[in-house]
Amino acid sequence: MLRMLSSPRGMLTAPHHLAAQAGTAVLRDGGNAVEAMVAAAATIAVVYPHMNSIGGDGFWLISRPGEAPIGIDACGRSAELATIGWYRDRGHAAIPSRGPLAANTVAGAVSGWQAALELAPGRLPLDRLLGDAIWYAREGVPVTQSQVDYTDRFLAELAPQPGFAKAFLRDGQLPLARSVQRLPALAATLSRLAERGLDEFYRGGLGRNIAAELARLDSPLRLGDLQLQRAALVEPLTVELSIGTAYNLPPPTQGLASLMILAIFDRIRRSAAAETFAHVHGIVEATKQAFLVRNRHVGDPETMRTDPRDFLRPDAIAERSRAIDPAHARAWPEPAIRGDTVWMGAADASGMMVSYIQSLYWEFGSGVVLEDSGVTWQNRGASFSLDPQSHLALAPRRKPFHTLNPALARLSDGREIVYGNMGGDGQPQSQAAVLSRYAMYGQDLQQAISAPRWLLGRTWGQMSVSLKLEDRFDSSLVSELRTAGHDVEMIPPYSDLVGHAGALVRHPSGMIDGASDPRSDGSVAGY
Repeated sequence: MLRMLSSPRGMLTAPHHLAAQAGTAVLRDGGNAVEAMVAAAATIAVVYPHMNSIGGDGFWLISRPGEAPIGIDACGRSAELATIGWYRDRGHAAIPSRGPLAANTVAGAVSGWQAALELAPGRLPLDRLLGDAIWYAREGVPVTQSQVDYTDRFLAELAPQPGFAKAFLRDGQLPLARSVQRLPALAATLSRLAERGLDEFYRGGLGRNIAAELARLDSPLRLGDLQLQRAALVEPLTVELSIGTAYNLPPPTQGLASLMILAIFDRIRRSAAAETFAHVHGIVEATKQAFLVRNRHVGDPETMRTDPRDFLRPDAIAERSRAIDPAHARAWPEPAIRGDTVWMGAADASGMMVSYIQSLYWEFGSGVVLEDSGVTWQNRGASFSLDPQSHLALAPRRKPFHTLNPALARLSDGREIVYGNMGGDGQPQSQAAVLSRYAMYGQDLQQAISAPRWLLGRTWGQMSVSLKLEDRFDSSLVSELRTAGHDVEMIPPYSDLVGHAGALVRHPSGMIDGASDPRSDGSVAGY
């Protein structure tokens, strides 16, 4: 953990140390937290390419002193051609998870960078903000063991995809960890954005090139889809807790589920310490209640038939709380959701704080790497259903369901925390683990992130709905959970399966604490 005791200029935490350093360098040069986050977001798209890309989506929470937090929804919509009939005519009963047919939604992340900079303009030029990312893409960075491991795990489905082998393999073989990886086409694209502006991605020559290549590959995306992309300012969802107010993004994200877990657990909380049966069982059962709502209702907000805020009313939370047995596990057949993501947080000297998340959906997304631009395209649209009766039914210009949800809380004692995690179903669960440990049980921030975590369902690897526990919990707790009826599966200590968490806390004194997950390749950097 990094703690700055006097006159902090700012701090940034990210799951890759070069992204944290890039953002902090912007703070040192006089940039604000939003500018620092854009620098970190561009850099991490280069140095952690299996987790995110400028070909993915992003979501922001931006907090300034004395103002209500503001959200930015940078989710791309499905293509105009993306209809159920379009896929069925090609012989598909479900949307493919890889390849050009999986690349069916616009990449919204860059539009989110643009919206954030317009909302909180700074004084640094765009070429400064993207400069580190451009340098790393052109000159190269060491390949992480994480990238090697997940390339290896999904090599059979990734290697055949257009552009993937050229960008991320070496003569058809896995790259070696710590070997140098250069992405010259992506460097040229980032340079073009720095020179011509971020709008170039959608409505400039770059956008035309991207659309032409996607069309050649038989993606349903066309230039008109890119040209319509705009990130939207949104009002965050909120819920009042005994410790303060928690904020998250509205649909199409699962921010509703994250807030429901916290609110339900806060109501049923009985344990006096973290990592007890009451703590773990309580949050796991609260997760089940929240996921029952999420899996039936959350999708494109324009098509939802219910107001997500209704599920956060005190009476609705009380009803869900009463459904929880404090001693026994609810049977859990609900399907698991997969996802790969990065979360990052930033704070500057003015008091501005940013919670940001950027994703491709699955590792390397669709697997399609556009050779002209070096952009790896997401497969977020694979979450749509080809069942016309589903609340996630595919239709043109529709937002896909998102596991992404950046979090923020303003505590009753004046502390403010931005926090988050990557990884599908694991995101809201790890958020609840971290915030409950830190704000409800008084753990040190780094301890709250480093302590053993659990996962109901999955993020990576084999699909399952078991309750996975890192093999660092006390054996007596494991026995209690099994006795209560939880389908417990032990996973290795410090496992990637529970995701990469991070957090920043600003104290009323102005001191900033930051923590990064030892499960990641990240760090906290401050100035």
